[in-house]
Amino acid sequence: MRLRRIPGTKEALGHFPDLVIGEPSRYYGSWNQFFGNEHPIHLELGMGKGKFLHLLSQAHPHLNFLGMEFREEMVYKAVERFKGRHDHVGFLWANVDKILEFFAPGEISRIYLNFSDPWPKKRHEKRRLTHGNFLKKYQIILSPGGEIHLKTDNQDFFEFSLNAFADGGFFLKNITFDLHHSNFPGNMMTEYEERYSPVMPIYRCEAKLTTP
Repeated sequence: MRLRRIPGTKEALGHFPDLVIGEPSRYYGSWNQFFGNEHPIHLELGMGKGKFLHLLSQAHPHLNFLGMEFREEMVYKAVERFKGRHDHVGFLWANVDKILEFFAPGEISRIYLNFSDPWPKKRHEKRRLTHGNFLKKYQIILSPGGEIHLKTDNQDFFEFSLNAFADGGFFLKNITFDLHHSNFPGNMMTEYEERYSPVMPIYRCEAKLTTP
């Protein structure tokens, strides 16, 4: 569902420089300086309205979290959710295509891909965030043993992703074709998942970066 345009959103985001990071490339290789600690950094690509990150940050105060989203209205909604709770959270209003400009090799411990656009048409498969071209970028910024956690409601995209992870040299684990009827503990739900999991299966897996 497309979020309606909110007049003045871009200007409003500028009022939260400690939460919405302008020019994120200036922290390339030094994100721990932004957070003021050396804790591992987890990154969600396509964070939506920020519910997932909000739950994670509450449950794991000794981890740092970044959310990347290219739709400014979504970032604004996340900012509203996080007002007053952002000592270990930051948002990047940016496109994932530029991810190598923002993070140095090995700087990210975990990447979350929650309900990414499946781009179902074959001619659009290079836009899928689990396409090999993107996985090569993730491999650079992930630390040794770093992981990608994927959730989706699209079976074709899930199967495509499993194959892409395997072809890219990732070790697959905790694979489920029906998350909400599995024994997986501690699942944090997104807004989308909360709405649609009662009526459709949710697919999930973890892909661990293996050493050459």
